[in-house]
Amino acid sequence: MGWALLIVVLVVGTAALALQYSIGRNGPKVLDTVDGLVGGSRDVALVHTESLGEHSKQKLSVYRVENGSEASTGQKPVLLFVHGGGWRSGDIDDYGFFARGLAPEGYVIVLVGYRLGPDGTFPRMLEDTAKGVAWTKNNIAQYGGDPNAIFIAGHSAGAYNVAMLGLDRQWVGREGLDTSDIAGVIGISGPYDFYPFDSESTKLAFGGAEDGPSTQPVNFARADAPPLLLIQGEKDTVVSPRHAPSLKNVVEKAGGKAETVMFADMDHNAPILATASPWRRDRTFIETIAAFTAKVLQSRETASEPEVTDNTSVPVQAETG
Repeated sequence: MGWALLIVVLVVGTAALALQYSIGRNGPKVLDTVDGLVGGSRDVALVHTESLGEHSKQKLSVYRVENGSEASTGQKPVLLFVHGGGWRSGDIDDYGFFARGLAPEGYVIVLVGYRLGPDGTFPRMLEDTAKGVAWTKNNIAQYGGDPNAIFIAGHSAGAYNVAMLGLDRQWVGREGLDTSDIAGVIGISGPYDFYPFDSESTKLAFGGAEDGPSTQPVNFARADAPPLLLIQGEKDTVVSPRHAPSLKNVVEKAGGKAETVMFADMDHNAPILATASPWRRDRTFIETIAAFTAKVLQSRETASEPEVTDNTSVPVQAETG
């Protein structure tokens, strides 16, 4: 019996190591495959794809719950997600697991792709992401999403993209929108303050920029930016854990709203891993996002309520003399 248990442990351990190795080499695709096998569809369906330009990476996909009752419950908040990959790699076709993880929480999910590598150097990654936001604003209602409740989220390089769109008005402005059209920004394991450029990925993506500081989210902090949720693992060795607090501090000093959630036991990719089955059994990460979006929407609803004034007349005692 002891030997049988040892063999089982060794097999399971070997399988786990093999899985970790595969995730390290082509993480999103492996996660998508494992999630589909272990978690199933969760009634989440790909309902639309759209080309946003001539390049194959300029595209988006729309996912929503499709089980009859859920599909007919009115407009839902939109969670637009931008993948990472050092501005060099990644494909939205490998991120179905993110949609299956978050759509059942009450969102319509939009996955936005952007040009990569030499084709996607600054500011092209921002231009492409902005096109995705504009398409979503103008079209998502027909897929059950609320165009007035669009949250833009991104992981790693994608977190940079969405942070810049939320803070620097020009990118969505070029698409006929204002940053007020963005309900909130969710940055996951993102770099926000990395000038001067000292890594291969940042040199390739931003080395040709005429003005290095103008590429940095920390330099666009302002009071009227959309609220930010900045999530990072304290064990992140890809993007220093200082980035989230750094952006939070400058936004708050400018009078804006930003909050950080630092996970002591998470590394760079662990937050994204937490959206895929079987890892999403721990709902901490997903509930962090849900709590933020609910709070923002509640705040916006409260702010839009008309001020109640008391029109009751107060009797005035006549003076006697």
